Amino acid sequence: MSATRAVVVGGGIGGLASGVALARAGWDVTVLERAPSLEPVGAGIAVAPNAVRALGALGLGDRLRDLSALQGEVGLRRPDGRWLVRENATAASERFGDQTLVLHRAQLVGMLADALPDGALRLGVDAAVVDPGDAGRPARVRVRTDVGPEGSGSRTPAHGRESGADSKESFDSDHSPAGGGTPGGASGSDEEIEAALVVAADGIDSPTRRRWWPDAPGPVSGGSTAWRLVAEVPPGEPVGPVGGETWGRGIVVGIVPLADGRVYSYASVTDAAGVPATFAELRERLADWHAPIPDLLASVDPDHVLCHELRQLPAPPASLVTGRVALVGDAAHAMLPNVGQGGCQALEDAVVLGVRVGGGANGAAVPELLRRWSGERRPRVVKVMRMSAQMAGMSRVVSPAATTARDLGARLAGPWSAALGAWALRGVLGWRPPEPGTVAAFDDDA
Repeated sequence: MSATRAVVVGGGIGGLASGVALARAGWDVTVLERAPSLEPVGAGIAVAPNAVRALGALGLGDRLRDLSALQGEVGLRRPDGRWLVRENATAASERFGDQTLVLHRAQLVGMLADALPDGALRLGVDAAVVDPGDAGRPARVRVRTDVGPEGSGSRTPAHGRESGADSKESFDSDHSPAGGGTPGGASGSDEEIEAALVVAADGIDSPTRRRWWPDAPGPVSGGSTAWRLVAEVPPGEPVGPVGGETWGRGIVVGIVPLADGRVYSYASVTDAAGVPATFAELRERLADWHAPIPDLLASVDPDHVLCHELRQLPAPPASLVTGRVALVGDAAHAMLPNVGQGGCQALEDAVVLGVRVGGGANGAAVPELLRRWSGERRPRVVKVMRMSAQMAGMSRVVSPAATTARDLGARLAGPWSAALGAWALRGVLGWRPPEPGTVAAFDDDA
């Protein structure tokens, strides 16, 4: 076993970022992804200030400067268009020292893949951890090639909707198009890799977590179904639509201008509000909502809209580490999308891992270094998960009385809403990457 050999299972945001972070720290990295290519799947993603800093620590600062930040007015509205909370996006970003960037998920995945060393990314392979290792022996990863066309991942067109059991992509996740496999799967040629460190970034349905963390809770329903799309700016919006969210009775619609001039939009409907069976039904439900929502939904082909049930992990495993294996991203802490931190926390996982487990570490020390990394990361992601769940609960209100009370409270808060929101998010968006050589700090202020 090479003392600096690291294997990453999964080529989504968390896996690619982990590969980049470890390579920059001196590890000999291999990233294993089941999909035969990194197809431009997914929709938009908001890269919050904490994730902007994480990407900067991965050496992508120059490329980030070429992207557009969220600008203009943002906030929360009612279906009739009346503002409940309103603020300038630039002013909001200044509170946290960096702006929020919005781009297509495929663009972020491409940036991370390009930052890997040549030859580090292997596509079209099925990987499974067959031994997590310990201080005295390496971890072992079985790699099977020729996994067939089923390795390309899947997308559910929005004519209908897929069940939570089959959903493969979290609304705000770091999910790989096709993560790790299980021993004894499809036929193909096998090899086995020994590694001093393995990162499992194989998504919310992580086979690695299921096998080596048997007591960890599995995914549960988030109580809503989401549709996501990327579209051109509707006619009548010459300078682009105003960003923000609109909350109705158990329905949330978000509109976010992308860096490339298009618009990322999402709509989620809570189960209690009655989930539309098709995208056409969703269009009908929102036909009288404020502009440009009806025109935006009417402008897209349903085949280009993603639809899935929102799911989450109720809690991370008690430890994010077993032996020489670390869980990152959705495999560790899949959360609801309501504070926009799923992919952002995966980026943080990767950056902190690269700092805490430097390539110069003694091979026998890796399991202990990983345990310290888990002790640093787990308290923080638990708090972000709870914050996301609390925000989701507010958005799922369906009764007229409760909806009126919620909206009235938001409107009356008015001038104080931005300050209160900044206070609540300060520990999340204000995060900064640790410096190499510093002592791990356990997060008590997320």
